[in-house]
Amino acid sequence: MVESPIRSISFIGLGLIGMSLLRAIKSSPLARERSIRFQGFDPNFTESDRCRVKELGLDSFIDDKKTLYNADLLILAAPVEVNIALLDEVKQFAPPATLVSDVSSTKSLIARRARELDLPFIGMHPMAGKEQKGYQESQKELLRDKRIIFCDDNGLLASEKGMFLVRLLESAGCTTLSMTPDDHDRVIAKVSHLPQLLSTLLMGYCGESISKSGPGFATLARLAGSSWEIWRDIVVTNSDNIAGELDHFSAELALLAQEVRQRNLGELESRFSEANRLYQNLKETNRP
Repeated sequence: MVESPIRSISFIGLGLIGMSLLRAIKSSPLARERSIRFQGFDPNFTESDRCRVKELGLDSFIDDKKTLYNADLLILAAPVEVNIALLDEVKQFAPPATLVSDVSSTKSLIARRARELDLPFIGMHPMAGKEQKGYQESQKELLRDKRIIFCDDNGLLASEKGMFLVRLLESAGCTTLSMTPDDHDRVIAKVSHLPQLLSTLLMGYCGESISKSGPGFATLARLAGSSWEIWRDIVVTNSDNIAGELDHFSAELALLAQEVRQRNLGELESRFSEANRLYQNLKETNRP
């Protein structure tokens, strides 16, 4: 058998996304074929938690930082600002050949810090999630047929380890695409961060009336159940892009209110038609 360029993977942070990604990769045909070892650490875990994540697929829970960071691939799966701070530990403890990645929802700041530290870094953003948090909610199927966005400033996706990482994720049922960290943060502010804040605002705005709402409202407001603990760091590390999208959307809302007030049915019909068309495209894009 050809020796695998990635034989060990360490996860720092074993929450919903970290454990879901670990379970997805470990159950993939390629990971099983190459007997990849999975180790990890989470500072918030009790002994019971440690035992449970081993049952879910973790091979070793490791407290010693030198041992933990000594892996072919290191995936930072803590909140965004914690991941950025962890890069200094990575520089201190990880071998120079260790490929470093993360699953943060913003990419510009962590990519910049990785460049400052001269780390071999490829940013990853799994476009999947749930309102709930914690490894207890993790599922290996959570990432199946979902996109993984790569942010690679250094051409490392073309390296042996980078290409193998792509193969691992595709073997786990994911699709992949690439963009720059700055482009990522601009785009994701529109299609992920804006919807989250709109859902949060909508729930607060309609709070006194939700007892009379139906399933349509519940579908639209689903993201309102998301954890502030996670979203705090996202807002802090992508505030300019998010605020810009909120400003642009506010202008669209004002225009829509004017069209409704003036009973501009032709313009409203056009909006519905275009939204229907785009929704069909969205369903086709996300079809397994």
